[in-house]
Amino acid sequence: MNRGNSRTVLVPGRINPRVRERLEREFEPVFIDKADPGLMDEGARAGIRGMATATAISASFIDAFPNLEIIANFGVGYDAVDAAHAASKAVMVTNTPDVLTDEVADTTIGLLLNTLRELPKAEAYLRAGRWAAEGAYPLTSLTLRGRTAGIFGLGRIGLAIARRLEAFGIEIQYHTRNKRSDVDYPWHETLLSLATAVDLLIVVVPGGAATDNAVNAEILDALGTDGVLISVGRGSTIDEPALIEALEQNRIAAAGLDVFANEPNAPKALIDLPNACLLPHVASASVSTRNAMADLVVDNLAAWFDGRPAITPVPECKDLNKGN
Repeated sequence: MNRGNSRTVLVPGRINPRVRERLEREFEPVFIDKADPGLMDEGARAGIRGMATATAISASFIDAFPNLEIIANFGVGYDAVDAAHAASKAVMVTNTPDVLTDEVADTTIGLLLNTLRELPKAEAYLRAGRWAAEGAYPLTSLTLRGRTAGIFGLGRIGLAIARRLEAFGIEIQYHTRNKRSDVDYPWHETLLSLATAVDLLIVVVPGGAATDNAVNAEILDALGTDGVLISVGRGSTIDEPALIEALEQNRIAAAGLDVFANEPNAPKALIDLPNACLLPHVASASVSTRNAMADLVVDNLAAWFDGRPAITPVPECKDLNKGN
């Protein structure tokens, strides 16, 4: 339920430029350098009804704003926002699902092919003049042909990836907490069971305590020496030291990563590995997709401030929509 008539929205830290532009046109935005309540006095904090954010929002930060009603998160993943605490305070949290699903799935396939067929290395070989000077690029030892893919996290994005892999003639299996009733892919109750059954593991689960370092040395060893790991969800889901060791020792064949535990700092040991293909978290990074995400952030705020239900509430906050 609305607690005031102002349209004051706080932006802690950096935000997509389109979000900023729309907020400046449609709301009363307040910008601070980071999510630190000490950067605002008590009176200013009391005037904040909404937040637009692409940074971590803790329980204590939420508590610093007594009239806060909604936090609009830029991104489908919202593990950096304490949504459970927000819900306990009757603060709505929204994210940006669906609008980035196809872009992330497309990029995942591109990362997979780059990892297996070494396409970035082959292009660098050509650009360096080595094709003319030394002959054809060496045959790649890895291929997508004949592989069985395991998808860890068969949500919107995971399912879009699976549908694309089907077109390549690849068998799909998956692991989620609960078996889906709308797909025929074999389901594994545990991640270890899935990794044992496949030789291509695609990780697209959200971050958080439940998935922290879920892909560890045991999972990598189960994947095997011909196994390939692709990660496009959250960097926290991969035990990076264990992955580096597995790649160095050829206990798995290769890995393609778009996300890292401490972004933007990818470990130098990973960068130096010839069997790692690395991208700087670009899975949804097209102008059109990021614009759609930005619009959904602001549209959620607009709906809420107009007394309508939020468009894309996160699961923890769905019941709060009944009161708006």
